[in-house]
Amino acid sequence: MAGRGRFITLEGGEGVGKSTLAAALEARLAARGLAVVRTREPGGTPGAEAIRSLILNPPAKVTGWEPIAETLLFYAARTDHLDKLIRPALASGAWVICDRFSDSTRAYQAAAGHVPSEHIETIDRICVGDTTPDITLILDLPLSAARDRMTARANDKDAIESRVLSYHEAVHKAFLDIARANPKRCVVLDASVTPDALASSAIAAIDARLGGDR
Repeated sequence: MAGRGRFITLEGGEGVGKSTLAAALEARLAARGLAVVRTREPGGTPGAEAIRSLILNPPAKVTGWEPIAETLLFYAARTDHLDKLIRPALASGAWVICDRFSDSTRAYQAAAGHVPSEHIETIDRICVGDTTPDITLILDLPLSAARDRMTARANDKDAIESRVLSYHEAVHKAFLDIARANPKRCVVLDASVTPDALASSAIAAIDARLGGDR
């Protein structure tokens, strides 16, 4: 572990503020003199970004990906992301902040999409291996508030954002279940506060869990 950077993942449903928090954390950690890489999933590398486009905006003749096909697309993107960006950055000593990672697959494709968890965990062991997050910050926001934020954006919804309410309710519950099952890795943060307050809470959680590693 000597010289290795730290791997921070941000998780939560749609509209909870992960992207805003990722940018704030990048700025605050960089101000401490740390090398920081901010990235996202699906995406982060040219290959993974191409797969992101396939997932979120399926070709015209594709009415929607089946859950297992969607899972495999996510892991194809994740494998490229890990091999070409995340692992090299961690090996160089950088701190990686990733907007979504494997927990999103567990919440969206397993809990909400009903892909058997054992299938996903098998694929995860093959693709991710021991490159697991040092800390996962799960942003918790009531679905009504998250939907209000998404409406305010006035952007077209992608293939996942446009799914029915019951799907997103299952995702929301799944993230809280993941946090309860992994208390040493996961911290749940109240995402209803201001962006600055959320960033402060996130930094406090990072310092509490990883402070000795700075």
